Amino acid sequence: MKIHDLITTTEALTELCERLAKSDFVTVDTEFMRENTYWPELCLVQIANEEEAAAIDPLANGIDLTPLWDLMCDNEDVLKVFHAGGQDVEIVYNFTGKTPHPIFDTQIAMMAISQSEQIGYANLVESWLGFTVDKGARFTDWGRRPLTERQIEYAIGDVTHLSVIFPKILNKLIKTDRGGWLNAEMEKLADPSNYANDAGTAWHRIRSPGRNATVLGRLKGLAAWRESEAQHKNIPRGRIMRDETLADIASHPPKQQADLIKVRGLSNAWKDNDIGKRLMKVLEKAEPLPADEMPEKQKRGAPLGKEGALVADLLKLLLKIRSREIDVASRLLTRSDEMEALAAGMRKLPILEGWRYEVFGRDALDLVEGKLAFAVKNGRLHMTLVEDMTADMAEGQDAQ
Repeated sequence: MKIHDLITTTEALTELCERLAKSDFVTVDTEFMRENTYWPELCLVQIANEEEAAAIDPLANGIDLTPLWDLMCDNEDVLKVFHAGGQDVEIVYNFTGKTPHPIFDTQIAMMAISQSEQIGYANLVESWLGFTVDKGARFTDWGRRPLTERQIEYAIGDVTHLSVIFPKILNKLIKTDRGGWLNAEMEKLADPSNYANDAGTAWHRIRSPGRNATVLGRLKGLAAWRESEAQHKNIPRGRIMRDETLADIASHPPKQQADLIKVRGLSNAWKDNDIGKRLMKVLEKAEPLPADEMPEKQKRGAPLGKEGALVADLLKLLLKIRSREIDVASRLLTRSDEMEALAAGMRKLPILEGWRYEVFGRDALDLVEGKLAFAVKNGRLHMTLVEDMTADMAEGQDAQ
């Protein structure tokens, strides 16, 4: 594989992207810093196909990243392959308002062909290629220039190894006929709404203090204000105010700015500084949350109770057995809250639809309805239909 020198000009980037545009897929990774900023600072982009790889310096003087964004977001013929790519996709969205598409995430794919829930990149490489990745440059300052050869070599390795691993994963997905299982997961990863920083909906990320419309109206106003302050100053929202403090103020609003000194999590300066004044104006203007924005009451079936909780535990045991039998991560099949809902009597659930119903949901429903039971055979726990078990017992008695 040809490894290019660090790309620092628009011309070199354009030529690279023109060649990569003819590929079936490209592997992509980014290095960024976000500890002290609201917006992640993109410091390096690594990209490769099966023949060549390069690192692109987005901080290089005068470089225009448009050819890269066009390849990532507007070329539907090239599959973009990431590993645990959520934050990488977010960065692309911040620059373009669009997400890479079509997209493939090897961490998600591993859940369909192994019992790995969230396999890390180093473990992925060791599992498929049999060697250990040098993590020495992982926590370096990617924003400092010039980058060292060790940094660039480490960064390039993230995409060159992935370009070898991806076809192997794809082949296994084809052999096991599980590629279709991942379609919805990949589309979810590429959904732009997951990455929009809409100040008006920022309150959804905060644990709501009950369902009081007046309190939630203040929470919405405060969350939007904090988001705007953080974006304007380009600092993490938690540096303005922590979620717990914001929720506390929404529930117990101070009557005047001087009372902010009593709020846990705020410094004494808030009682007479400008940001404290702006906070008080938000509280003054806050209106009760409209009825159409009120969070829905949690939908449940019948209360679980002690017996229902035991059924949910049996479902979780069934999930472990089935995950082991078909070598798939249990998280891809279902989650605890869904099994509890099934045990409580709910039936409109993802687990009872499509491929999930075929590989797990049917048996889960049979277990809840008393048609399936646990049995031990040759020292291993298995599931068996109750009618088959009854028939086997009857045959045994007849033989006697």
